[in-house]
Amino acid sequence: MGLKERFKEWDKTYVWHPFTQMKDWLESDPLVIERGEGVYLIDIYGRRYIDGVSSLWCNVHGHRHPLIDRAIKEQLEKIAHSTFLGLTHPPGAELAKRLVEIAPSGLKKVFYSDNGATAVEVALKMAFRYWQLKGESGRKKFISFVNAYHGDTIGAMSVSGIPLYTEAFRPLLFPSLRVHAPYCYRCHLRKTFPGCGMECLKELEEVLKKHHYECAALIIEPLVQGAAGMIVQPPGYLRRVWELCRHYGVLFIADEVATGFGRTGKMFACQHEGVTPDLMAVSKGLTGGYLPLAATLCTEEVFEAFLGEYHEFKAFFHGHTYTANPLACAAALGNLEVFEKERTLEKMSHKVDLLKKELEKFWNLEAVGDIRQKGFMVGIELVKDRDKKAPFSPEEKIGQKVVLAARKRGVIIRPLGDVIVLMPPLAIGEWELSLLVEAVYEAIKEVTER
Repeated sequence: MGLKERFKEWDKTYVWHPFTQMKDWLESDPLVIERGEGVYLIDIYGRRYIDGVSSLWCNVHGHRHPLIDRAIKEQLEKIAHSTFLGLTHPPGAELAKRLVEIAPSGLKKVFYSDNGATAVEVALKMAFRYWQLKGESGRKKFISFVNAYHGDTIGAMSVSGIPLYTEAFRPLLFPSLRVHAPYCYRCHLRKTFPGCGMECLKELEEVLKKHHYECAALIIEPLVQGAAGMIVQPPGYLRRVWELCRHYGVLFIADEVATGFGRTGKMFACQHEGVTPDLMAVSKGLTGGYLPLAATLCTEEVFEAFLGEYHEFKAFFHGHTYTANPLACAAALGNLEVFEKERTLEKMSHKVDLLKKELEKFWNLEAVGDIRQKGFMVGIELVKDRDKKAPFSPEEKIGQKVVLAARKRGVIIRPLGDVIVLMPPLAIGEWELSLLVEAVYEAIKEVTER
């Protein structure tokens, strides 16, 4: 057995993969990625694949971008890590400044953590503690949404709304006030947009009216519920939710972990509708897909509630060993520099239009029930019966079969159940974008039209 095959053997013997049914994995022939180059992933045999989901929604400018590579190398020659507890360092301070400059107006302070879930945990704890410090200790609840996903830590799961991910852990979670989010393809009110007038907002307004005095915050994925299947909210919904929070005096938390850093066509999704959150969680694309790093941004008002004398113990008692790791901060600064120098967002506009046009042909496939797109975030929902919107059974593993069929065509994707997700790096060229879409089209056709 050669070394390349031993990698597979060692993996099956010693590794437990996330969100993976390991029984299936142990019976499979694992794909081992060894290198990356631009928008391509390269396996141990030298085969190249288009990275169709940005290595789980985080790669922005492609793999091995020279500017980000250089930023990390230059920082490595200085120091790899130093605690951020009671100390600071240049890349951490500079990155905070840059984030505030590009964030929705009103966000003035940056608290670092390690990943999307921890950024959400920080926001939840900040909001909870904020009201205690303001003398309103009765505000202990959070408003969240059906089909929401905010991470896999206990607090993040508590405000998530996908039973598959949370139900087994229900005894560990704190209750939240959960309301329906818009899912226009499968509207729970059986309405049709825009004639519905976004009637789904009434439930939220009723909850706010009845419970605002006991609520610390509302948390939402702005514009797109990612893990739910790329469910895109109708225009104006996000802003109306924000306005209701302001009216009833409830803090507004924007979870921009998946939607941030250009995925929707603007740097942050909130900017599409002029929404200025009280707290905002970011991660994934923050370092361009290089290193783990997250941040929770907040307003000056939230920050000032934690100011006091030492003996008052108003400090925010939360932190991680690798908070604001200098290498990760350097990567993030390199990422933002690429955005600026290469005019990434400006160049995206034409590619977003091209992607929309390319997706139109998917309606020719009988198994395609819905196509949802916001910027470079795409969900293609596959159904067994288009007229009845009837889903395939889990036993059929349609989404997984499409993944394998796409892989044969040189494309790496990962589904959400039977929703086929496309979220390529923002740097993808038009030709490669067309190749990606064509490969996925043919993969769906192969699997569903046998």
